[in-house]
Amino acid sequence: MNFSIEQYSKFMTLLDMLLHNLQTLHMSLEDSIKWLGEVMAEIGPNHSQKSEDFHVFEVKEANAIIDYLKISLFQHYRLYEFLFYSTREEIVIGTEQTIEVVKPADYPFPAPLEEGISLDTYSTFIEPLPTPDMEQKVLDQEQGTQEALLESEMREEDPLGGFTIDDVKSALERVTDEVLISMQKEISEKLQVQEEAFNARIEKLKKA
Repeated sequence: MNFSIEQYSKFMTLLDMLLHNLQTLHMSLEDSIKWLGEVMAEIGPNHSQKSEDFHVFEVKEANAIIDYLKISLFQHYRLYEFLFYSTREEIVIGTEQTIEVVKPADYPFPAPLEEGISLDTYSTFIEPLPTPDMEQKVLDQEQGTQEALLESEMREEDPLGGFTIDDVKSALERVTDEVLISMQKEISEKLQVQEEAFNARIEKLKKA
């Protein structure tokens, strides 16, 4: 059906009234069909003042509307009743999000990237002048850094830096002598043990 704008408006009004009867007045399916029949019965050339709002439809158009309501609202009437009357649990689904806020463009933090400018311009016009406390803090940090560097350099010095060549030679000779004496003593003990073993064997052979 090709309805006019006014007919579409009246049709939507009729549909809204049917849903209102269902949701608010709790009309049953039989009552809704009866109410629709009473409204549509007044459509025609001899319409009464009661259905003045719907006299824009002809009988053929009214029959088309009834056929549409049969296969839509009335066919699924129980579903609409369940939709309007049944209580349902409300499931609230939420997510927690952590939003990191950009730190303020205050010393020593730089401005956000989209607001970035050249270092020369920042140093000349924007960078705040250091306060005495800040200067003292910077000096303390520099002094601490220098002391740490000196300590690390002292630790990395050559461990033999305080000895002369003669001292190193004498130390090596002393260590070598101690090692050689220990080896000679060990060899002498082993030879003595072997000599005693040979002498014992010779004595056994003589007695035999």
